[in-house]
Amino acid sequence: MASILPDLPPDVSTPETTHGHILVIDDEPDIRESLEVLLTSEGYRVELAGNATEGLKRLESSTFDLVLLDLMMPDKSGMEVLEEIRVRDRETPIFLITAYGSVEVAVTALKRGANDYFSKPWDNEKLLIEIDRMISKRRLERENTELKRALRQRYSFPNIVGKSERMLKILDLVGQVAASRATILITGETGTGKELIARAIHDRSAQRDMPLIKVNCAAIPETLLESELFGHVRGAFTGATMTKRGKFALADGGSIFLDEIGTMSATIQSKLLRVLQEREFEPLGAERTQKVEVRVIAATNRDLKQMVADGKFQEDLYYRLNVIPIVLPPLRERPDDIPVLIDHFIEKHRQRTGKRIERVEPDVIDALRAYNWPGNVRELENTIERAVVLATGPVITASSISLLGATSTPSSGLPSPRLHQNIEWVERETIRRALQQAGGVKKDAAELMGISQRALSYYLAKYRID
Repeated sequence: MASILPDLPPDVSTPETTHGHILVIDDEPDIRESLEVLLTSEGYRVELAGNATEGLKRLESSTFDLVLLDLMMPDKSGMEVLEEIRVRDRETPIFLITAYGSVEVAVTALKRGANDYFSKPWDNEKLLIEIDRMISKRRLERENTELKRALRQRYSFPNIVGKSERMLKILDLVGQVAASRATILITGETGTGKELIARAIHDRSAQRDMPLIKVNCAAIPETLLESELFGHVRGAFTGATMTKRGKFALADGGSIFLDEIGTMSATIQSKLLRVLQEREFEPLGAERTQKVEVRVIAATNRDLKQMVADGKFQEDLYYRLNVIPIVLPPLRERPDDIPVLIDHFIEKHRQRTGKRIERVEPDVIDALRAYNWPGNVRELENTIERAVVLATGPVITASSISLLGATSTPSSGLPSPRLHQNIEWVERETIRRALQQAGGVKKDAAELMGISQRALSYYLAKYRID
């Protein structure tokens, strides 16, 4: 990395990089000099301004990682300078320093946008610790923002969040295969985002203006699945009072997403194989074959290769489906994605509920990273949604986290059983107050809590609330 400092003679040494660029605005020469010596000795690049006007000019011409601002100056007060900076710059950290320390002044400074407050004489060690912490935090926030922006520009998949190497490789693959019409098989545990990947493939394909028809094969009874996929003519079976177009006909020219394909019966597997091979099918009861041009994206959480070996899935169909395999890793194998997913879900549910959530306590993030997540991303979203609903302030703490519906034993990093008892009390009390405010109307109470009526009914049954 090239140095941002002027070239120096060979006999003068300087660090290759600095810890940050700091502006000191103070009218006292001794204070400016002492801060310059202290900060440069720690590797910071320091610029000095002897009054408010000079400081504001430097802020217009340069970018700083942090500003140390004196409260009392002859031309303008530090409060005025603070307000002027915040009008055009909401991000740069500002620490106020003054000899006139009081609780009232500190509170006013923080309300007007200061990040911290130090009284003269300050503790050098504490000042350096707080400067390092603040600059590191801002850099991480900028890196996170830039990463999200880069991912959006690179992939244009707004609903897919992840920065881990495995997810970036998957998104690369999605970008490569989307333009083709090849059949794709997406595999992964429940809740890993198979439908989101299917949607991303379709949205990047040449058929994006045509429909993406989604079929959950496991949710449709076997006796109805054939008709659902291929349609039927009037009188094809008892109850067929009119002709119905199937999902393949509806998806003609676009894409069809067949979820839980491992649940298909042998008969329907054979008919699907014909569609993939010949691009044609016959609706139930029809005498004519119907041609179709459709891109098939299949998904399953089962091991189809083992099902082939066990004689439960047709080998020819497996190979026809597995032209382009995409394997989604479970969330426990990509823990680096958990913090950015947490941010994504907080923003999503914060907007929906109207709650002011600013951050999550670091120990909570560590505990969520350590958890096994049997329900994967879907379980994480449900957990964060509950935390947003149950949070009593702008910070999500351990008391807001509960893992309802978890199917495995929580890791040691999660809250203790005693804390879970506290969480249950918070849940019961939240429901009780919402019902009281809604006059006992469950629909209104659910809306107040930002959850569905079905979810409210679950909690009412769980806690036996009448």
